[in-house]
Amino acid sequence: MTFSIAGTDGRGRFGIAVSSSSPAVAARCAHLRDGVGAVSSQNITDPRLGGALLDLLEEGLGAQEALDRVVTREGTASFRQLVVLDRRGGSAVFSGAGTLGTHGGASAGGEDAGACVSAGNMLAHDGVPKAVCEAFERTGGELETRLVAGLRAGLDAGGEAGPVRSAGVSVVSGHGWRDTDLRVDWHEDPVAELERLLQVWLPQREDYVVRALDPAASAGYGVPGDDR
Repeated sequence: MTFSIAGTDGRGRFGIAVSSSSPAVAARCAHLRDGVGAVSSQNITDPRLGGALLDLLEEGLGAQEALDRVVTREGTASFRQLVVLDRRGGSAVFSGAGTLGTHGGASAGGEDAGACVSAGNMLAHDGVPKAVCEAFERTGGELETRLVAGLRAGLDAGGEAGPVRSAGVSVVSGHGWRDTDLRVDWHEDPVAELERLLQVWLPQREDYVVRALDPAASAGYGVPGDDR
């Protein structure tokens, strides 16, 4: 019921974009940690696995080793699909025997231009994750833009077997919080709405970072009553 992409720009930013036929997919599936990596826990989702995988990555394990350890000890692993990207751009995908419908995964990239990994279930065909990664590689600009371009390409390549209804994109950049965290929790065309929201958000993103880190130096807030 989901396809996703985890990516890094190779300069310390990590992010995830995800879409699904289920509501509020990004609230359950996207897991990020500054300087550590990105994880998506999807299919029949257990959000706790995202934190467990990030803990192992933070200990210094690579993506595949962390994934192997969680799958080995997790009694319900056969129901899960897990996508892992570590701080070095290493990636791994696990699709348990209970993964729904047509499913698959793909990865791309290297240290300089960043790296990505994509996976999905209940897909129109198993080439969708490859289309997602190829779009990430050929798209320039901000990490958010590249991730959402991956979602768009996956949708255009067939996406899920049925319509998607929710989408989201989240990015961490070392500040201690998600400096981008956009969600479309239920919509007739959630990827298009996410693209629209991103165009609104990106020009303002750094202003909100400055407001948190150095409010005295921040620009005016642009709201009624703010006469700075």
